Amino acid sequence: MGADRSTEARERGRTATGASALPRASRVRLDQPRPARKRLLPEYDPEAFGRFSERIARFLGTGRFLVWMTLTIALWVLWNIFAPPALRWDEYPFIFLTLMLSLQASYAAPLILLAQNRQDDRDRVTHEQDRKQNERSIADTEYLTREIAALRMGLGEVATRDWIRSEFVDLIKEMEERRSPFPPEPAPGSDEGDR
Repeated sequence: MGADRSTEARERGRTATGASALPRASRVRLDQPRPARKRLLPEYDPEAFGRFSERIARFLGTGRFLVWMTLTIALWVLWNIFAPPALRWDEYPFIFLTLMLSLQASYAAPLILLAQNRQDDRDRVTHEQDRKQNERSIADTEYLTREIAALRMGLGEVATRDWIRSEFVDLIKEMEERRSPFPPEPAPGSDEGDR
């Protein structure tokens, strides 16, 4: 009876909506990459753009750029002062020149900042590698220090050549004393003979 009710509910859902009343979730395949979404803006390679900005920032920081900029501004001003009035495109207050310099500065500043950010990222990676190398060097130095200390302590217990030599001399004397049936005679003038 319960199965009949669920079948009836499904049939009512089909007839009311024209399809199954149960929502069908589209299955997402996790083993396949998602299809690329369409974007309104054009795609660009951030690394290529970063390299381009670094080249521009390097050029903006050279004397060559200053010379070319100075020559361009000087020619612009001289042309708009001394050229025939019909050929002048920017009269005395040089509004267009000011606009062009502002435009150049508005593009140069973000490009320079982008180049600096990329350099900061490289410096951060370099500093991290240097820090790890320093940690490894310190660990190696501490290990070698402990090993040298252990060797020194071990050498304190090792027989040295002088100690072995003195032991041999004592052993030879003892063996000579055992071989001779008589104790060695005291040297003349020693006090041992009087005892």
